Amino acid sequence: MARSIDATSRLHQEEVQFKIILGATYPFFLAAAVAQRVMPAREAGRPAQRRSVFGEARAMAVSAIPYAFMG
Repeated sequence: MARSIDATSRLHQEEVQFKIILGATYPFFLAAAVAQRVMPAREAGRPAQRRSVFGEARAMAVSAIPYAFMG
């Protein structure tokens, strides 16, 4: 019984840490997403439908943050 409580507590702690790191890094990824939109496109065959700048920044952050938890 104690292990399940400890496991739940650890998962909650990691979730809180993930949200803190997401909040701290999101502005940097938002700036990168805006810079990508401002720069001229290198690929001519880009899809017509894109995510919003905010959605793209969140996707970049969510894909990069798990590397902080490795190790």
